[in-house]
Amino acid sequence: MRYLVTGGAGFVGSHVVLALLDSGHEVTVIDDLSTGHRAAIPTGVPFYQIDLNNYEATYEIVAREHWDGVLHFAALSVVGDSIKNPFHYLRHNYCIAVNLIQACAENGVKKIVFSSTAALFGGNTQTTPIHEATEIHPGSPYGESKFIIERVLHWADTLYGLHSARLRYFNAAGADMLGRAGEDHRPETHLIPLTIDAALGRRPALELFGTDYPTKDGTCIRDYVHVMDLADAHIRVLEQLDRRSVTYNIGNGRGYSNMEVIESVERASGKKIPWNPAARRKGDPAILVADSTTLRKETGWQPQYSKLDDIIESALNWRIRHPDGYSM
Repeated sequence: MRYLVTGGAGFVGSHVVLALLDSGHEVTVIDDLSTGHRAAIPTGVPFYQIDLNNYEATYEIVAREHWDGVLHFAALSVVGDSIKNPFHYLRHNYCIAVNLIQACAENGVKKIVFSSTAALFGGNTQTTPIHEATEIHPGSPYGESKFIIERVLHWADTLYGLHSARLRYFNAAGADMLGRAGEDHRPETHLIPLTIDAALGRRPALELFGTDYPTKDGTCIRDYVHVMDLADAHIRVLEQLDRRSVTYNIGNGRGYSNMEVIESVERASGKKIPWNPAARRKGDPAILVADSTTLRKETGWQPQYSKLDDIIESALNWRIRHPDGYSM
């Protein structure tokens, strides 16, 4: 099969590209490289540096040849930044998605996998674990932008027969177990790579945003899913799209606190992590844990790297081998 991947130079997208290649598929990548890395795209994979805000360029690539499906990862994705720049996030994420979805619908593409988010539920602090029927209540413009796109996909299916998988990730983490790809955001905002860099002496003391949450140790609790398990879910849901559109939450179903992340990195690295308490960030709920029962039942998906220590060990190994990320 032949798949077009947008945002394939980013963290999750690059790992899904590897999973598609490992499964014997042909892959073409679109990325504007604003946050992704050219070096994250495997040698030999066709690549187009395109801004999806450019509808004509997007349409031309989609129309150029037959695609068995499109996987859409390109987006602005930092919750805190979306609080500071709400209209930029809402406009950008919506526009690039609508451009892509329209191009797919008008060129006969029948499958699209959409990188959605648990941030759809970020304002719902009463429900845990969170399943697909949980009330959507975005706690940030980022989450809101993803929900709006899910509605666009609904209409693309209803009016054009474009089947979509709306995959609501919880916290993607870790790195390819063969060391081919890893996490390299600039600036980095995710807790696990920040904690690893603190352990390696590559950054000052870690800031823990909020130590007074109603949790066992006062810090936020999150559901971490290994990025290669997440990639495996994408491969599995493509088969579901032969018949219908689907919506799945993807997580391990177990939450770990920020303090537990620190303790796990300390075990893996053998280093004591320096950290300081900091004020809560707007848009951060106390607990976000997934109920992925539907995904498991309908696709047979089972995470292979569900232990936090395994996730962190893979991320640490990649960082040690690539201290400057994808920079050479």
